[in-house]
Amino acid sequence: MNLAEKIIFERKKVGFSQEQLAERLGITRQAVSKWEAGSTIPEISKLLALSEVFHVSIDYLVKDSMEEDAFWYKEAALENTDGSARRLEEKVDNLERYIRGYQFTSKTKIGGIPLVSIRLSRNLGKDGVAKGIIAIGNVAVGVLAFGAVSVGVVSLGALAAGLFAIGALAAGVFAWGALSFGIIAFGSCAVGMYSIGAAAYGTEIAVGVAAGGKTVIGDSVSGVNCLKWYEGISVDEIEAFLVKYHPKLWEPLRRILVVCAKYIH
Repeated sequence: MNLAEKIIFERKKVGFSQEQLAERLGITRQAVSKWEAGSTIPEISKLLALSEVFHVSIDYLVKDSMEEDAFWYKEAALENTDGSARRLEEKVDNLERYIRGYQFTSKTKIGGIPLVSIRLSRNLGKDGVAKGIIAIGNVAVGVLAFGAVSVGVVSLGALAAGLFAIGALAAGVFAWGALSFGIIAFGSCAVGMYSIGAAAYGTEIAVGVAAGGKTVIGDSVSGVNCLKWYEGISVDEIEAFLVKYHPKLWEPLRRILVVCAKYIH
């Protein structure tokens, strides 16, 4: 049997439908269908997963000449050795698990999307992406996303994008990071409509040690409407300045800007 035939055979032997196998592996039913049709082959991480689900070796799956009987014969023979071959195989299995990392996809779904998806692996391909309402992984996409690279309504990561984004590099409606881009941006270097940071640029308002844009408050300022910070500047003076040029500014945002401007140094 070839790989495609073995996947069909082993899937039926464990009593799984294509949908059940796909859910166990965290992939689509179409992907399983393509494997079984022979039009595509599984990635190494999925071969490892298949070997664990079917309780067979990877050699058995990928080598056309190796049939199931030969595989079990090999297992029996290993039991009669001095144990060195068995220990070697255990080390290989441990290495396979290390490469695969930890993966979890909850059976509970909302709108067809898993409630929780975790992909903590060394696989940086598409199968290594966590996708769920709550997504945790090297690369995470979800409503709540946590990862080295994260995209979500609320995202936290080295590179983060979302409605609320926190990261070394953050982009979102509300962005907070060393380098941030957003409608409201906070960071060492912040760029947005309303920006607060050591270096800040705002199309509407910027508050920073160095600030540039339309309306700016800072020690070094460049803009249309400028208020240069000085020791002893008062909250009332800052608020009056903002009210003068932005009378319709959302009050909670104005208060945040006032406090940040007061203590920018």
